[in-house]
Amino acid sequence: MDQQSKKAAVGKAAAAEVPEGCNLGVGTGSTVNAFIDALAARGVELGNVVSSSEATTERLKKHGIAVTELNSAGNLDLYVDGADEIDGAGHMIKGGGGALTREKIVAGASQRFLCIVDDSKLVRVLGEFPLPMEVIPMGRSFVARQLVKLGGLPEYRENFVTDNGNVILDVRHLDLVDPVEMEDRLNRIPGVVTVGIFGRRKADLVLAASDEGVKRIQV
Repeated sequence: MDQQSKKAAVGKAAAAEVPEGCNLGVGTGSTVNAFIDALAARGVELGNVVSSSEATTERLKKHGIAVTELNSAGNLDLYVDGADEIDGAGHMIKGGGGALTREKIVAGASQRFLCIVDDSKLVRVLGEFPLPMEVIPMGRSFVARQLVKLGGLPEYRENFVTDNGNVILDVRHLDLVDPVEMEDRLNRIPGVVTVGIFGRRKADLVLAASDEGVKRIQV
């Protein structure tokens, strides 16, 4: 099964997990796009739907799915999103698409987090994928120096601005054996908006597409 087929399969499986009347949070990325398409095809009646990015909002609206601001929607029943990496405990690295801050907010407002991936994203320990960090522009160089002190190798994501008007540093070589501890440490650096480690708000259920089909992993 090629990558596109895996995304379509896991998107369809995730759409089947959404109950009638669900207050739903929707993430960002190509796998989530497959979920949105499958959700629209299923035609399930939804409650409030909250988007984590402008790109996702546009795709939802194209399918005729109304999008509500989180401030008006309140708490959500379910959040569906992908990951750049996910370990066996449900800790993730996210933010390859640059939407990590809004994703983390919507995930935090949701009772359950369903993570949808293909099996290439399943890892034993996080860290092979560069860790995205959203940073206030004036603090970029300062934050980068603090990351170097922690053993990291930060790289400025050029020609990219987040939906919040900030910049991204992609960081390699950090020790992520304890994702929650590192998430807390990095979030304490002044100028950091948020870090792409989803350790405190990890996934509750993972659907992982492979050549054999879609595997259901309770974490």
